[in-house]
Amino acid sequence: MTDQQVAHFTEVFNRNRATLALFSNCSTKDELDVVRDAFFLGMASQLCPNEYEAMRESLITDDTAFDAIASSINTDKGLETTVTAARASPHWLDLVTAVHAVSSAVGSDLDGIWNTLEKGRMEWLGAVTSAHPLKVILKEALNKDKNKTERDEVDMKMVYIYALSLSIESLANESEAWRKVVKMKNKANPLQDYNADFWDPRKEEWRPLDLGVQEAAERGGSSFQAAWDA
Repeated sequence: MTDQQVAHFTEVFNRNRATLALFSNCSTKDELDVVRDAFFLGMASQLCPNEYEAMRESLITDDTAFDAIASSINTDKGLETTVTAARASPHWLDLVTAVHAVSSAVGSDLDGIWNTLEKGRMEWLGAVTSAHPLKVILKEALNKDKNKTERDEVDMKMVYIYALSLSIESLANESEAWRKVVKMKNKANPLQDYNADFWDPRKEEWRPLDLGVQEAAERGGSSFQAAWDA
């Protein structure tokens, strides 16, 4: 593989970054799979012209596939419909194989790149879902408190950050350390025997937990604030 070919691959990859970035909008594994395969389609269209053209022609000549794609243009289902039709093409496997062959030839691990994105997104979605009931309680308490202060909101956000951390495997040690600092008896219920005086963000055990959750949010294509505001 020449330097020119490597440069071309890199250019094509960069052109398709916008498709990869759609992972941050996904709420399910199926939606993530659609984004992954849309990325493969985009890469193939510029790296594997023969396989891509064979697949494209099969869609054009398949009335059902063609009508489905045409009717979904400029709709929320457009990308999913196109990917679904492409997967059903007899040339889909050849196209995906060709993309991986080009990727391997230039030393790029497309599956590894995608798996990192998918894992990060699924982990964050799991954390947000698990901590949602507690977030509702926290925000309702804040909304009902007419005398709340900025510190009160900080306190509630700290509890939410801790709750999120419980679903992030890499933060098991950090969440346990913080549980001990605040003398929490039941790690699954941080509001039980809650004492605001113990929840001091200046304590050294807090920073790694806080940063760890922020980083998990970034891996999931989101942010802590977005999760809190949702």
